[in-house]
This record gives sequence, structure tokens and C-alpha cells, in this order.
Amino acid sequence: MMLAQIRKPLQQAPVLFDWGPIEVTETVVITWAVMLGLVVAALFVRRRLSPRRPGALQIAAEGLITWVDTEIRNIVHDTPRRYFPLIATMFVFILLLNLVSNIPGVQSPTGDLSTTAALAVIVFFAVPVYGIAAKGVGGYLKTYLQPTPFMLPLNIITELSRTLALAVRLFGNVMSAGMIVGILLLVVPLFVPVLLMALGLITGVVQAYIFPILAMVYIGGAVQAQRKKEAKQEKEES
Repeated sequence: MMLAQIRKPLQQAPVLFDWGPIEVTETVVITWAVMLGLVVAALFVRRRLSPRRPGALQIAAEGLITWVDTEIRNIVHDTPRRYFPLIATMFVFILLLNLVSNIPGVQSPTGDLSTTAALAVIVFFAVPVYGIAAKGVGGYLKTYLQPTPFMLPLNIITELSRTLALAVRLFGNVMSAGMIVGILLLVVPLFVPVLLMALGLITGVVQAYIFPILAMVYIGGAVQAQRKKEAKQEKEES
């Protein structure tokens, strides 16, 4: 039984039921449950917003907004408003997906490679979208030819490899945390409840932070050149 706990992160998510030709796995159900919970929580907080007497949830939401705004401004060096929806949603979503593993009998969806791959694909497409918005189609495509046209194949490989790295990094860290849990069951079963909670919280928060930070770094690389050029032109004009 204990060895099964160690192997569990390596197994494919169990299929709960079939929806026509589509197999609905545990990962899908938990992911949709988290998304539904986020929508309900957002509507709940929105109805309780008050400029005069903010509650604890409003204070926490405002603190999150301020923190994400600051991180985006420091990394992307641009107005956070354009990037905030993607980055903030990604952070909260991944954080909750990681933390549900602390519920007995629930496996974190981020321990499934299909989930982390889907998140990485979103970042993969977000980078050129923001890059084109900042530089235009021609300006963005020129970045693949820098510093010389001979770098085109390498730059394309870089785009693909960092997407793969995003998916594997999140999946690997969450999966390894699950394996450590199984090892702890063998070594220190007396203290497992406390250790599991601490390990789950720390790993979940850290990995939820790293993923959107890397996304911001990639997006920042796609738009910063144009921002620097505009800043230089403004400085010359002044």
C-alpha cells in the first residue's frame, strides 16, 4: 500500500466516466471543480466590495492585485493592465490546483502532464500575441532573425524547448512532491499529517509563483525591445 503511494504520481489519472467518445478523467473533474470554485469565489467577493468597509476577502484580493501589478511592472517594464488578467489568473489557478492535493484522496491536476502541457501551450501562444501587439507582425518576426538570420532555426527551437521546459518543470516538481509524500509514509509515519500539510503548502505556493514569473519573463522578452525603443524616442524628442 505504501509503495502504491509512491507510484501513484507516475500513473495516468483514472477515468471516471465516458462522455461519448471522450474519457473524462479525475484530472478533468478536479480542474473544472477548481474553475467553478474560482468563479463562485470571484462573484462572492465582487458582491461584497466596499470602498469604506473592506472585508478580509477584499483586503486579500487587493493585496494580490497590488503584488501582481508590482511583479509585472518590475519584470515586463510596462503598464501591468495588459498582462494582469493572464498572469493573475494563472497564479491563482495553479496555486489552487497544487493545494487541492492536501485534501485526502485528491490528486493534484498539476501532477498530470496533460494539465501542465496545456498551461505551457497558453504561454507559448501568449508570447507572440503580446509581442505582435507591441511591435507589429513584422517587428516581432524580425526578433527570430536576431542577432543574425542564421539564428532563425535556433530561435525557433528555443521557443519550443522553453515551452516543453515549462510543462515538465511544473509536472516534475509536483510529481516529485507526491513521491516524497510516499517516502515519508515509510520513514516517519507518526509525523506525516503535519509534514504533508507543510510540504504541500510550500511546494504549491512556490510552483504557482515560478510558472507565471517565467511566463512574464518570456512575455517581457517579446515586448521590451519595443518599449526601450519608444522610451529612447521620447527621450530624444524631449
